[in-house]
Amino acid sequence: MKNIKGPALFLAQFAGDDAPFSSWGDITKWAADCGYAGVQVPSWDARLIDLDKAAASKDYCDEFKGVAQANGVEVTELSTHLQGQLVAVHPAYNEGFDGFADPSVRGNPKARQEWAVDQVKKAITASRNMGIDAHATFSGALAWPYMYPWPQRPAGLVETAFDELAARWLPILNHADENGVDVCYEIHPGEDLHDGVTFEMFLDRLNGHARCNMLYDPSHYVLQCLDYIDNIDIYHERIKMFHVKDAELNPTGRQGVYGGYQSWVDRAGRFRSLGDGQVDFGAIFSKLAQYDFDGWAVVEWECALKHPEDGAREGAAFVRDHMIRVTERAFDDFADGGTDEVANRRMLGIGD
Repeated sequence: MKNIKGPALFLAQFAGDDAPFSSWGDITKWAADCGYAGVQVPSWDARLIDLDKAAASKDYCDEFKGVAQANGVEVTELSTHLQGQLVAVHPAYNEGFDGFADPSVRGNPKARQEWAVDQVKKAITASRNMGIDAHATFSGALAWPYMYPWPQRPAGLVETAFDELAARWLPILNHADENGVDVCYEIHPGEDLHDGVTFEMFLDRLNGHARCNMLYDPSHYVLQCLDYIDNIDIYHERIKMFHVKDAELNPTGRQGVYGGYQSWVDRAGRFRSLGDGQVDFGAIFSKLAQYDFDGWAVVEWECALKHPEDGAREGAAFVRDHMIRVTERAFDDFADGGTDEVANRRMLGIGD
């Protein structure tokens, strides 16, 4: 059996213009001080990483990792959540997502998509240069506006959307395979890959591509009323990454899953700091240990109420308390009778 690694922290929600969050050296020191052993890096944030250099230079990657190690943390994975989102954008979201892109391609969907594909490929190459074999991203979405259809969807609309989504990602996944890196899609509302069924639709069109995998985040399943424990039983062979994030769903007579267009703090379903929501992390860590998950337990802080720095410090301790050091022997080994095959046959009444 294998052990989960951790705790680690996704830095996307913490990077900023003020110290200690404005530089790679300072933020890794801060993360280690909070109790983390690793950090997941948002590859779009130039305050922390130069993605072009990371893709082009192993020396840069060695130096980048060296700074983190000197400060007491490992680089666990790189993320292209924002760039992956731009691999597939429905026109309804052009304005909303344009800000994720480099200014040179904004307002030009074709150029923006090409830029996004190049970004994800560079991050995969950078992962290889850092000796990292898993990469976090979003799938993007073409069919999401038609998720809850009225009027009804035309026949074939969803199938065409998924055909196109798979066609856009196949060259990226092939590049990942050449570099020995698994692409882990965060299964997330707003993406076409938002539950198990949609992941399977995508995977089928990719002929079961070995590099097409999942980033498991139970908070997004709580808010969909999806069985997040059964999800591990079904997809454990494809779960290569884990975001430890809590959530709660408290529906009322006025609102439920869709939230009534309210702000996060006023929604029936909202994200919470670890331990403040409804996710059964004891069951999750047990399931992942059962299936030999040996990736990182990465805290992603998103809470409608608690200050992020408090959430980060509490999150490190929370994960440590839930990590399971797997046993190397059976609990009843003390009662081993020391039998052999001959004795086994006698016990079954099939001896000579």
